[in-house]
Amino acid sequence: MKEEAKKFAEMAHHGQTRKNSHAPYVTHPIRVAQRLEAEGYSDQLVCAGYLHDVVEDTIYEIEDIQKQFGSKVAELVAAHTEDKSKSWEERKQHTIDTVREGSKDVKFLIVADKLDNLLGQEQDMERLGDKAWDNFNAGYDKQKWYNQSICDVMYSGLKKEDIPDYFREYEALIKRVFNS
Repeated sequence: MKEEAKKFAEMAHHGQTRKNSHAPYVTHPIRVAQRLEAEGYSDQLVCAGYLHDVVEDTIYEIEDIQKQFGSKVAELVAAHTEDKSKSWEERKQHTIDTVREGSKDVKFLIVADKLDNLLGQEQDMERLGDKAWDNFNAGYDKQKWYNQSICDVMYSGLKKEDIPDYFREYEALIKRVFNS
């Protein structure tokens, strides 16, 4: 199932590139899935890692995910998918609320995604300096608010033994990127 999800993501994101690096877009969901797999999470969560941007950024819909990968994977992808008809602030506040109130798996998926995005941004900043923020709808200040807000709520409802190391990695990365 995981290999099928990877192939589906590769097909769905074919021709798409990352904002600053122009690397194939699919490298991002592959890294997210690999991080989740390294933590020993369920096949469904790893599949959601591969597929987390498919509905948001391609022609495929949540029904396509459900049909091919089942309800659990579709639920995880749906929880992570933003409604592009809403403003940036509304979409990001919804994600923050989802992390605060979501299940462990939803938290694990979203934070793995945000960590990978911010790691890419850190690399872009090393290469491009402040111009790395130019390709985003929301610049440095809004990105700082968003990432810090995710960090502030990601532990909500989790037991200490459930917290993966990459949550602390995300916290440290926010401090590095945003000098906070």
